[in-house]
Amino acid sequence: MDLSYFHGMLSESQKKFFSEGLRFQCQGTGKCCISRGEYGYVYMTREDRKNMAAELKMSLVAFTKKYCKQSGGYWHLKSNPDGPECLFLNKKNQCDVYKARPVQCRTWPFWPENMNAKTWRDDIAKNCAGIGKGPLRSAKEVEAQLTEQLLSEIE
Repeated sequence: MDLSYFHGMLSESQKKFFSEGLRFQCQGTGKCCISRGEYGYVYMTREDRKNMAAELKMSLVAFTKKYCKQSGGYWHLKSNPDGPECLFLNKKNQCDVYKARPVQCRTWPFWPENMNAKTWRDDIAKNCAGIGKGPLRSAKEVEAQLTEQLLSEIE
């Protein structure tokens, strides 16, 4: 697939924002796994659902019925009835399905809507201890994450 199409979906200001790379290294706080209102859904591609079902040794149909819901034509994980955290976030703030986590989780915080200085500084950094830490992620690495996320959104 020609990924230049997805590169074209990013604005020039977004590309400029990460042109020199961004520092990020997950700190394992689990804060990204807690709903903050509009960020409540973990959207699931078919491949995401298949991978998670396999990790849990369930059929795709059984996994989807037990853990997923469809809203506006898109599959997402059901909300946790016991709190704002993801159903798969355990008491140690670790993901019980980490090896099979969805694209949305794997690509955090490199989502198109986060690729501007104001959002990165005023929202993402305040809720994610990994921002500004760890190795510098090159513009190419950031763009690969953005592309993976954008591809998942068009499924």
